[in-house]
Amino acid sequence: MAVLMEAEKVQIFCPDSGIRLPISRLYFCRHCLKLKSGQCVCHEVDSHYCPNCLENMPAAEAKLKKNRCGNCFDCPSCRHTLSTRATSIAIPNPNDPARPTTKKAYYLACGFCRWTSRDIGMPDKHVGNWIILIIFCPYSQIGQLLDYYRQLALKEKQERERKRYTRRRSYFASSLQEKYLSPVSTRRRSNVLLSTLSNLSLKEGDLGKIATVKCSEPTEEVEKLPPGIYTEAVNLPSVCTISQRLSQPEYQPFYTKQLYPRHKHLLIKRSQRCRECEHNLSKPEFNPSSIKFKIQLVALHHIPEMRIFSVPNLHYQQESQVTVMLVNPVENITNVTLEALEPDENQATATVIVPECHLILAAKDDTADYDDNAEMQDFKDDPSVINFRSANKLGFFVKITPQKAVGDVIIAIRVKYDYRNIAAHFGRTDESKESEKEPPIVWLEYDCNLNVGKLV
Repeated sequence: MAVLMEAEKVQIFCPDSGIRLPISRLYFCRHCLKLKSGQCVCHEVDSHYCPNCLENMPAAEAKLKKNRCGNCFDCPSCRHTLSTRATSIAIPNPNDPARPTTKKAYYLACGFCRWTSRDIGMPDKHVGNWIILIIFCPYSQIGQLLDYYRQLALKEKQERERKRYTRRRSYFASSLQEKYLSPVSTRRRSNVLLSTLSNLSLKEGDLGKIATVKCSEPTEEVEKLPPGIYTEAVNLPSVCTISQRLSQPEYQPFYTKQLYPRHKHLLIKRSQRCRECEHNLSKPEFNPSSIKFKIQLVALHHIPEMRIFSVPNLHYQQESQVTVMLVNPVENITNVTLEALEPDENQATATVIVPECHLILAAKDDTADYDDNAEMQDFKDDPSVINFRSANKLGFFVKITPQKAVGDVIIAIRVKYDYRNIAAHFGRTDESKESEKEPPIVWLEYDCNLNVGKLV
């Protein structure tokens, strides 16, 4: 990242969305050769799964279950996953009352806050699924209202279809039909029309069976507060917090004894697609237990990454020399040129002087960090410009002059680099590949802001 555990220090400008993000949160489309953020791509849901049991379910089933798992539960107190605990209880023996028998029973318990289902009086389970008690909800008519308006929309749609089928034809159209169409075809068309109208009337008759929803009546009376609200002491452990109440918005319990377990919410695996060329930028594996990606075009793996290496003490309107590092993520030599941007542009607060020469980044080699005897290429670096070179990393000097007496010191640099368009090379025909064996090289650029620190 930019510096250790501070990826926000170096932010790259995304031209499509107009926002600045770290390189780890940007994508690079190999087909349209542009940087993409999460706001300028299309998000597609691939699968729904439970994060606890990793059960995969189709979209229709997830919608039917309201995007919640039927087997896993969240703790209503701390929202951690509940586990099933087994215990033995004594039950009376119908044959010998003096000698009771033991039977296995199960209850839900939280390993973090020690909440159990017995705290709210839920009966233990012997066999089958858990039965979550549903208390009275004053907003339970919301589902009835949705069904009522859905039926009204269906009725309006059927009325439009009826008007389209039963509209009166002109005398000219009817005369042409009687003159040129045979009686058999006319009879067939009339039978189809009668069957369609009968189906519409049958569906409309079904709508009459649904009872209308009772309208709510406004009232000016407000519920009175409990008589001892100002005199009795508040027992904080027995009162729900705001987060606990909002976790169950349909009930909003006031006391902790009214907290009931909630079915665990499902998660999704999504793929992201470029809006311009409609190619996938990120596509995960379908298996919920797999963390791999089929396609993962993160900008970190395609464009040179800029990091802050060392920063001296910064003073107002005094020139300081900062070491910046470039990292080459590709397996070929990359040429980079830098251009300083004005302080008024790109939210910069300091002027910067960058090297005027071309910077050559060595190719990425995964074995170079483990091979001490590996030979380094001689790039004939200027020691006044280049601070160090290690494998595919290059450190160079930049001169910074802060222009604001307060706040962070931010510099803006435009990075231009050459990129081998491998995607365009694979898209060529066989004849064009023979004429041009190597992929074409294009020059790309991006603007980045570096937050080098505060003034002394």
